[in-house]
Amino acid sequence: MGIEIRELKGRKQLREFVRYPFDLYRGDPCWVPALVFDDLNTFDPDKNPAYEFCESKFMMAYRDGKPVGRVAAIMNKAYIEKWGKRYGRFGWFDVADDFEAAAALIGAVEAWARDRGLVAVHGPLGFTDLDREGLLVEGFDRMGTLATMYNRPYYGQFLERLGYAKDVDWIEFLVKVPEGIPEKVLRVNDLIGKRTGVRIYPWKNRKELVAKFGTQLFALIDDAYADLYGTTPLNERQVRYYIDTYLGFVDPRFTLVMVDQEEKLVGFGISMPNLSGALRKSRGRLFPFGWVYFLRALRNPTVIDMYLVAVKREYQSRGVIAILMTELNRNAIAAGIEYAESNPELETNIMVQQLWKDYDKVQHKRRRVYLKSL
Repeated sequence: MGIEIRELKGRKQLREFVRYPFDLYRGDPCWVPALVFDDLNTFDPDKNPAYEFCESKFMMAYRDGKPVGRVAAIMNKAYIEKWGKRYGRFGWFDVADDFEAAAALIGAVEAWARDRGLVAVHGPLGFTDLDREGLLVEGFDRMGTLATMYNRPYYGQFLERLGYAKDVDWIEFLVKVPEGIPEKVLRVNDLIGKRTGVRIYPWKNRKELVAKFGTQLFALIDDAYADLYGTTPLNERQVRYYIDTYLGFVDPRFTLVMVDQEEKLVGFGISMPNLSGALRKSRGRLFPFGWVYFLRALRNPTVIDMYLVAVKREYQSRGVIAILMTELNRNAIAAGIEYAESNPELETNIMVQQLWKDYDKVQHKRRRVYLKSL
């Protein structure tokens, strides 16, 4: 028998879609699952505000009645309007080492895109640029993070056989936390602070952070990230949604806010304790007992994941990012943190990569979005 493609609808069927990678990657030491409830909420039109401007179709491939792959087909109308490109996208692509299954899944996405008058397909991408994106093409021997997807080397080979080529790459760094902060750095930071009036705001708890800066944080993301690949403007519902997503496990030591003399937001960096081990042990579930692993990871981290960093455009050339990074270093040293995962940075984003120029680091992963004209 050949490959059968089935559309999955409703929370019960989509749970099968979400659970498929747990079987595919069983025993793989590098794969890190997503939080199951996060993915289910992402796929729920009543909970994910991206459905205000997105359409989707979720499909699984079966051989002899057994699942051998999955994929989501997505049309983001906000992307088309902003960038003027009538592209569809594929996301949440996982497949067994079975080229026929991969061809059937991607072929189903392409047919869905053609039916909507789209002229190309790119991916893997989510509904928005704040979802997980990019196919791993280097670093298959490295454990993933909560913010990224893992896949095996044959995925890229399959896509290239199907006519897909590189559109853009992200690179990732593993950065060693220094033993101390040089006195020269502290003096320079003091001068920058006096010249610009910028300082770190000492927020105490999540409630305070959200109330005072939550909306401002994502307004700044909208502005600072506007020119980056695939970004789309955030609406009010999305801002509330991402506040819950990104500010759920924040720690004042690792999520820092910079303000001016009037306490208006100038920049921020969201970092959190690495949760990869907790996700693997809990198999992507907080309940009934997964929360124990998460609590341990949050209390005693040795690695932090850097998720989002942004500075107002008018301050980007004034060196204030150094104040943010120095304070993060200070807190990481005090907490016994050994390494930081940068998570994906566009390979063309030299400004962000300059943050690591004076650090002991290794560029250990690369991920790619592929593109094919229809």
